[in-house]
Amino acid sequence: MRGSDINPGEQVKDVHLTEDTLSVDLMDGRTISVPIVWFPLLLHATPEQRANWKISGGGYGIHWPDIDEDLSTEGLLRGAPAAHRSAPVR
Repeated sequence: MRGSDINPGEQVKDVHLTEDTLSVDLMDGRTISVPIVWFPLLLHATPEQRANWKISGGGYGIHWPDIDEDLSTEGLLRGAPAAHRSAPVR
């Protein structure tokens, strides 16, 4: 994200996961919802791993430490699925 593109309203407020959807509430009141199949690491994570997330990247990212997954609000707003990477074997 370029410095001139920073929008404080695009910071993460909250994250919700279901079996099918990742939804991210933004500070400006918007909610981004995307299919969880876009993110294989989240798709194959346990409910406990999915629930263990932290806001990162100065408020513009989400990090799941148990599965080493990072997403940005910029990418979610662009509708960008994760780059293909193998999910861990359980």
